[in-house]
Amino acid sequence: MLNLTDGRYDRNCQGFARRDFLKVGALGFGGALTLADLLAAKAQAGANGGDGFTDKSVVFLFLQGGPSHIETFDPKMTAPAEYHSIFGETQTSIPGVTFGAHFEKMAKIAHKMSVLRSYASGNGGHTYQGVASGNNKMKATMGSIYSRVVGTNDNNTGMPKNILVVPEAIDAEMKMQSNFETSALPTLTHPGDLGATYGAFNPKGGGVLKENMQLRLPQERFDDRRFLLSQLDRIRRDADASLDSVDKYQQQAFEVITRGVSQAFDLSNEDPATIARYDTSGLFTNHDVQKWFDMRRATNLLGKQMLMARRLCEAGCGFVTVSDCGWDMHSNNNSPKNLGAMEMLGPQVDHAVSAFIEDLEERGLSDKILLVVTGEMGRTPRINKNGGRDHYGSLTPLVFSGGGLPMGKVIGRSDANATQPVTERYSPPNMLATIMHTMFDVGRLRLNQSVPRDIIDVIGDGTPIKELV
Repeated sequence: MLNLTDGRYDRNCQGFARRDFLKVGALGFGGALTLADLLAAKAQAGANGGDGFTDKSVVFLFLQGGPSHIETFDPKMTAPAEYHSIFGETQTSIPGVTFGAHFEKMAKIAHKMSVLRSYASGNGGHTYQGVASGNNKMKATMGSIYSRVVGTNDNNTGMPKNILVVPEAIDAEMKMQSNFETSALPTLTHPGDLGATYGAFNPKGGGVLKENMQLRLPQERFDDRRFLLSQLDRIRRDADASLDSVDKYQQQAFEVITRGVSQAFDLSNEDPATIARYDTSGLFTNHDVQKWFDMRRATNLLGKQMLMARRLCEAGCGFVTVSDCGWDMHSNNNSPKNLGAMEMLGPQVDHAVSAFIEDLEERGLSDKILLVVTGEMGRTPRINKNGGRDHYGSLTPLVFSGGGLPMGKVIGRSDANATQPVTERYSPPNMLATIMHTMFDVGRLRLNQSVPRDIIDVIGDGTPIKELV
């Protein structure tokens, strides 16, 4: 939001700050951009986006550290005690299907999700880029591929098309460990061979987005619409002259501010009842979870991260990656014994994801936004000596919800001890293809001459999960 201020006064007679006197968004002069405006703009952008584009968005919830496939969506209670879920199971809304005991809310709406039990990331370590890129030949993660096709910013709203939402986007005082910020985290949204231009926009708690641009005007000029517009044009011209000298992040931040969609990053604009519905901060304290080395990047902010993701999609973003950390569960004194971390992180995902799915349905957005939940790997079927589970790439949790895909499916089956798929094995290229076929009409996209052939190959040559197409 661009704020216009009278330079002579800080307060008016009612006590309002002059910087609140007038706010201008690109789609509405003298008032805030409304949700209806944003949705209409997004629909129009989809209609004019070119052959093969759709108006669907993706929220990619990545559980970093490696969530146990057994404690989440394949509890295997018929297996011996050293294999099956430590915490038991809960019946879902799909007859005969159970989830792990910490996922009661998701279990009640399992018919609104499709769960894979034969998905294997093939990754045995904390490397995110391969999974998030679907192991494509360009090594570009999915959000970067998407933004390379549709553009880095929405043509109407200015919203970046590829955004990463970390806990700092909710709490600017939250500071992730530096080595994770500088090395591990960027690989989750790495643009690969596409170059930095197509990396994810990361607001990280605000920064430029929180610093309202101000144009100081004499009071008498506020009522002069022609003069006001000329000043706005001047700001744009001055900025355009220097955009070549700033990086893509700064340019995108400028677009967000001047086009009036910075409010999408500000949860204070949301209905308090909706914020309360998503809020996971009461489930545990950040101190309790972060005192463990393997969980030092975990927070209780996931609910609000998911709420922000919904708002960003409504405002024109096409691919939102949500990072939730702390899922490294060896139980070797770096995380609680006997998979104790599950008792904090499991209910948080359960609450945040169920709130997100139900909220989308009530807003009529279920078919427009696809939610994908996964991690870089699963966990060893056999419990280790500390009651934890170690790295394991042969089975990995994967959940889809919405996006117009068929729901209520449990796809594939693992063996008796949840060690390997016994039905068709799906892998990251299948996940990539499923997501890309949701976001694009691939047949039409092949005819779009503006899309490079190597990008078309990455999007179109993979095989989607057949039960979801």
